[in-house]
Amino acid sequence: MPTSLITRAGFERLQRELDQLWRVERRETTEKVAWAASLGDRSENADYKYNKQKLRQIDKRIRFLQKRLEQLKIVDPAPSQAGKVYFGAHVELQNDAGDTLAFHIVGPDEIYGQANVVSIDAPMARAALGKQVDDVVTVTTPSGHKTWYISAIHY
Repeated sequence: MPTSLITRAGFERLQRELDQLWRVERRETTEKVAWAASLGDRSENADYKYNKQKLRQIDKRIRFLQKRLEQLKIVDPAPSQAGKVYFGAHVELQNDAGDTLAFHIVGPDEIYGQANVVSIDAPMARAALGKQVDDVVTVTTPSGHKTWYISAIHY
């Protein structure tokens, strides 16, 4: 079962998606299905078949979002987290070669369609949790161990 943590911004994004699906896309698709059905023979009606399938996909996503939003726990940064890497942190790392890496630690429901975000379940996030600036973060990758140093943390 996936982690049930989410940032407030991620939760609100999922709520907006649910609202858009329910209030706009489902209504428009339902109207198209009704219009296509009114044309008669549905067996060879491509508009009807396509929009009926789209309606099923919309309904499936709505059911998923409704259920998932009930399971999620919003985590807001606390003042006590300052200076250490926890859920919701924006982390900047640097290696010995001078390469930099920056990411935001979020829940698994938030990683899609966003750049520079890492799931709390990802090896890089797990390795950084609880660390502070100048601490070493070692991550095992298929090509071996990678060592990074935390250069900045902010929420």
